Amino acid sequence: MNNIVAIVGRPNVGKSTLFNRLIQRREAIVDSVSGVTRDRNYGKSEWNGKEFSVIDTGGYVRGSDDVFEAEIRKQVELAIDEADVIIFVVDVEEGITPMDDAVARLLRKVTKPVLLAVNKVDNAMREKDAIEFYNLGLGEYYTFASISGSGTGDLLDALIDAFPIKPEPTQEEVVLPRFAVVGRPNAGKSSFINALIGKERYIVTDIAGTTRDSIDTKFDRFGFEFNLVDTAGIRRKAKVKEDLEFYSVMRSVRAIEHADICILIIDATRGFEGQDQSIFWLAEKNRKGVVILVNKWDLVEKETMSTRDYEAKIREELMPFTDVPILFVSALTKQRLLKALEATVKVFENRQQRIATSKFNEFMLKVIEAYPPPATKGKYVKIKYCMQLPTPTPQFVFFANMPQYVKEPYKRYLENKIRENWDFSGVPIDIYIREK
Repeated sequence: MNNIVAIVGRPNVGKSTLFNRLIQRREAIVDSVSGVTRDRNYGKSEWNGKEFSVIDTGGYVRGSDDVFEAEIRKQVELAIDEADVIIFVVDVEEGITPMDDAVARLLRKVTKPVLLAVNKVDNAMREKDAIEFYNLGLGEYYTFASISGSGTGDLLDALIDAFPIKPEPTQEEVVLPRFAVVGRPNAGKSSFINALIGKERYIVTDIAGTTRDSIDTKFDRFGFEFNLVDTAGIRRKAKVKEDLEFYSVMRSVRAIEHADICILIIDATRGFEGQDQSIFWLAEKNRKGVVILVNKWDLVEKETMSTRDYEAKIREELMPFTDVPILFVSALTKQRLLKALEATVKVFENRQQRIATSKFNEFMLKVIEAYPPPATKGKYVKIKYCMQLPTPTPQFVFFANMPQYVKEPYKRYLENKIRENWDFSGVPIDIYIREK
């Protein structure tokens, strides 16, 4: 197990900038508006050959009425519980504030190593100003500037020295499949993940757009092991007013691009809307496996809309790619969540499926013989050989004497026949016709 480092402090002291510097990617959203980071954001870092995980937390606020700030406080306390070492970030420009005192009081009770990191120290004058942080009662401090990176080397050296000694892992780390949980804002994505992992890993409120970053969580329960990615809700471009929300949408799109399977969460009370379709086609365009979960099914009047009617309506909107698992769940009551997991793992296995060339030819050549491509301009197309390509997603090539005369409807016919004989449910298939 890697060591875990939690970065804590009051809002807007530069925690996310330090986090981005440590993981060497612009993963956490950074803005001059305080309270941008709301959930715990995880990343990997390495220094002097030592790997460790970093948690970026929302700013710790005491005595606030804001619903988010109360939740952020809980998240910070959870992050402190998870961490091996804590970096407490303060701001030399502001000096010690009452909120810094409140965080210091919390950290003085912690038995784990705490590194006091004074940010924005980029000249000798500010170096002198940093002396006042001894008053926090946390001992030695480290000065640095998260934007320029000066001083972070000394901070990281101290961090490595503070790590507890752990036994070396006996086997290499396995790259786990990535399942991205996507959907419109407030469809219940974070509630779904919290219900699965049995912890309040994500902040959940009834305000749309609570999750702003895309965040990875390792899942290892019920015999399944993979990474779950909670994404910020995706809205139409016209609705993206805030800069922050624009970044969140971009991060969700990136999460879809880097995922293996997309779990599309739909709000049952709103139906399968245009934006849900856009997200579905974005995942399909990126050739990702897709599972559709109709969430909040416990809130729907069953007399007015049965699962069969609801499912038929969704499949009608998904034409021609209708071979997708659709499950009706409730994150609140945990209804059918295990079935949803099983369906997602099955789609991942379908995406990895490889068909032996001999078996593929044996079946498909009979299908083609029974219904050959229609003749065009008196030309007859003959397909004599076919195979699956060695690609990460299912792609099939058919060798023909005149590939230019094989049109889209016939390609769809071939795809349907493949799906009838082999289970590729939830997975987009590519068909290529090449000259033999």
